[in-house]
Amino acid sequence: MSLSRSLITLSRTHFQHKSPCLRLGNTRRWMATQHNTHNKTSNASAGMYTAAVFIGMLGISYAAVPLYRLFCASTGYSGTVQTDKSKFSPDRLVPTQVPRRIRITFESNTSDALPWTFKPELRDIHVVPGETALTFYKAKSHAKEDVVGIATYNVTPYRAGNYFNKIQCFCFEEQRLAPGEDIDMPVFFFIDPDFLDDPYMKDVSTITLGYTLFNAKQAPHLAPVNNTSSQPTTTS
Repeated sequence: MSLSRSLITLSRTHFQHKSPCLRLGNTRRWMATQHNTHNKTSNASAGMYTAAVFIGMLGISYAAVPLYRLFCASTGYSGTVQTDKSKFSPDRLVPTQVPRRIRITFESNTSDALPWTFKPELRDIHVVPGETALTFYKAKSHAKEDVVGIATYNVTPYRAGNYFNKIQCFCFEEQRLAPGEDIDMPVFFFIDPDFLDDPYMKDVSTITLGYTLFNAKQAPHLAPVNNTSSQPTTTS
């Protein structure tokens, strides 16, 4: 009888010591499961947030190009010439009597993806502020199929861009040329008379207008915007 009681006592003692371990193990497994579930949820949320930010930034970058272009054209920032028609008033289109002639030089560049030749018909012109001037750039296609080109532009030195006013040009306009076809593209411009009153322009005697032609398929961000200062060009 005493032996039976001893075995019962030993069995109870064994299970009393084992039960907390079992409970602790179950608790740890539950916590691990919850932790893994939380991590998966957090990773999914982080992935969706990253994707949303990427898509948003991509949309902003595409929208920023035409907005930046319009900003530069209205302020002359970064060597972008002025296209603001409010500056084309008759009193500004009168050559000044100050005998200070400015040399305007013309440059051209062509993207490797565009099989055209592109060059200015004149290398330079001398004007006084307020005097209008007209020149042309000529492009010719050497492609075996129709190709659309589109041009960007700027002036140097950059600080002179605020005074270089275009009345007409071909920038950001799509030009389609058939194989062997050529085109004369006009640039009609003047230097704002306020150029003479700017102390930062005192040492500027030469201004360079440069154009770069791109294949429109390779430069979709240069798609034309509503530019009322430019007129359609004619082919020859």
